Amino acid sequence: MGACRLIGAVGLMIALQVAGTQAADVAQPVPPFVVPMAADGVQRATIILDSYSYTPNHVIVEAGKPVELTLTSVTTITPHNFIIKELSVEQDVSAGKTITIKFTPTQTGTFPIYCDKRLWPLPSHRNKGMEGKFEVK
Repeated sequence: MGACRLIGAVGLMIALQVAGTQAADVAQPVPPFVVPMAADGVQRATIILDSYSYTPNHVIVEAGKPVELTLTSVTTITPHNFIIKELSVEQDVSAGKTITIKFTPTQTGTFPIYCDKRLWPLPSHRNKGMEGKFEVK
């Protein structure tokens, strides 16, 4: 009988540990990142390109003001890109590299950011969740 209780207690401890791990793995919503205006009037931000994600993944800028984005890929093998089709922004970023892009958004709205890279026949990086929002106010 003592062995059954011990096994039951160990099972309960494992179940609680797994449940706690699953609760900790649930992503909390991250607020949008409002890009600050530098003294020279340029809105500058760094965006990290990782395996199927952008950080931050929701960026807010002001219309009519220059934007300078530093795109840093932290992946070691997989290349990515950064596309905002409606604003004519498209930049490839090789694995482990950093690229700076500059543009001035004039159109207001919320536009998708995404990576359309893919290794055939696998789904695109966008289909795997590599997308975000670029909001122009």
